[in-house]
Amino acid sequence: MQLKFVIRQLVLSCLIVLSINPPLNSDAAPIPAAFQNIIPLPTVIQPANGTFSLTASTTITIQTSALTDIAHYLADRLSPATGYSFPILISSANTANSIQLTLSTDQTLGNEGYQLNIQPDTINLSANTPAGLFHGIQTIRQLLPPTIELNTPQNGRWNVATGTITDTPRFVWRGFMLDVARHFFPVSDVKRLIDLLAYYKLNHLHLHLSDDQGWRIQINRWPNLTNYGGSSQIGAVGGAYFYTQADYSSIVQYASSHFIDIIPEIDFPGHSKAALASYPELSCTGKPIELSTSSISDASSLCISKESTYTFLDNVIAELSSLTPGPYLHIGGDEATSTTQADYNIFLNKVQHIASTYHKQLIGWQDIATANLSPAAVLQHWNWNRRSLTINALQQGTLVIMSPVSLGQRYPGYVSIKTSYQWDPVLQLQNATENNILGVEAPLWTEIVATQADLDRMTFPWLISYAEIGWSARKGKDLDSYLSRLATHGPRLTALGVNFYRSPEVSWPH
Repeated sequence: MQLKFVIRQLVLSCLIVLSINPPLNSDAAPIPAAFQNIIPLPTVIQPANGTFSLTASTTITIQTSALTDIAHYLADRLSPATGYSFPILISSANTANSIQLTLSTDQTLGNEGYQLNIQPDTINLSANTPAGLFHGIQTIRQLLPPTIELNTPQNGRWNVATGTITDTPRFVWRGFMLDVARHFFPVSDVKRLIDLLAYYKLNHLHLHLSDDQGWRIQINRWPNLTNYGGSSQIGAVGGAYFYTQADYSSIVQYASSHFIDIIPEIDFPGHSKAALASYPELSCTGKPIELSTSSISDASSLCISKESTYTFLDNVIAELSSLTPGPYLHIGGDEATSTTQADYNIFLNKVQHIASTYHKQLIGWQDIATANLSPAAVLQHWNWNRRSLTINALQQGTLVIMSPVSLGQRYPGYVSIKTSYQWDPVLQLQNATENNILGVEAPLWTEIVATQADLDRMTFPWLISYAEIGWSARKGKDLDSYLSRLATHGPRLTALGVNFYRSPEVSWPH
């Protein structure tokens, strides 16, 4: 997608300029001071009087060895700063001075919810699934002082306020998209990003793996896609800007261990210049073209009438599907300006069939609503000026992921933290309901995002707003409360090594 990034003063944000929503509740119940550090806002907080303290003798207790990996994750997060070892015990008995991880059968918690019962002698974290336990661990981390995120032993007491938190997400899809096609980010950067997404209970990472400027995933049956098409990015030619299949698999596995699904996107039929430069026979002319290193995307298209195009698509989707265990595959489908509507319809019908052959649900940008969608297709809404496409898709029963942007004469547009927080996914579109909005996703387009420092500064703290919008119920949220809670995350982000933008809208602690 061309220029889908927005400017906040001199800093880019991954977020968006939104249509106006009714104001958030001004009469929201105050959040107890001891629980002001938690983002996203939990469903229910019931404070008590007292504290639980981590000590050198604190253990982690699990019911079954199936929870060993999650227990080790918790210990690994708490050990460096405290200097404590946190032995892991397998027992069904209540153990004093212990953090207890328990699988329950409380159907009200669903697949990702959890309950945290903090008493002076124990912390009991229960959930129906390991994913719920994992999300609850992030809340435990946030209830501790920010220095818990440092990698060296720190002085001080490690106290957690007592009380009960019951928490479930509003939407099943809470995502972030990283464009690695315009500027490439190595595996280490992506895994670090996964750590940060997990901290805020996000559960989908959408990787934009191909565009005019580069092809980023190795396809064994079409090796020139990366050998040649993966050798360029904006402003550079001659590198190795791509993931091997082993690289990609390591990202998928790492994300899975953090209960995050990877959503791969190969953008078709437009935004295909890297593929056409690698294999000119995929174009209708068959003539060689040069790699693109420009930030501006040129009009390009796979040749809709060639059968070889669909052999290519089948091969790519087959290999990508085998590497990606989740149910979804993103095919882009946006801004296909070189493709007639008749050809676009033919193309999308064939791609939907290929995706279903490999048991994948197709996701596409909202432009795919101009064609006939299969019942399993998911639409990603972005263009406010073409919202009628999304509304028509909603009326046909299509599920929608919300990534809305207002396009006007000033595009990119300016965005503030207040704007990024004060919107509601269901209120964006006529006829939308809680049942047909799958969730929210914040895309970061990387035309001028080239380094990890850029990525941090253009993602945080705006992405934290998205995390709360995706997880927390609209009722009970309050802007002033959010800004106050966000301020407490300045030291946390610093401890996590995040180069975030210190927005003047927030009273960050010195």
